[in-house]
Amino acid sequence: MIAKARGRFIPISPRKMRLVARMVRGLDVPRAQAILQHLPKGACLPISKVLDSAVANATRGGTWTEEQLVVSHISADEGPMMERYRAGPMGRAMPIRKRMSHLTIELESKVGGQTKRGT
Repeated sequence: MIAKARGRFIPISPRKMRLVARMVRGLDVPRAQAILQHLPKGACLPISKVLDSAVANATRGGTWTEEQLVVSHISADEGPMMERYRAGPMGRAMPIRKRMSHLTIELESKVGGQTKRGT
């Protein structure tokens, strides 16, 4: 792992985030950014922001460039749930669960088409 970035308390359900995360996992950074820019999903904007943060963390020292980096690990975990209530049948209260997610992205370098773990 060369760089890591986290996005926490993102107000999108983890299930929707995982759909987009699976498409980006294993790709090099410029290609992943292009996919996130043109994909019509609501989870693309937070994922691209966290990916940009991870790239900024990796290129900060000047050792790596965007073209040398690969998305090695991306996960969308469950965050806290906000509960609201709505009127249901026969005067009952029905819960509405507004889910949040925590996103983690790790980048590695690619050397000759293969990924190399940084120490």
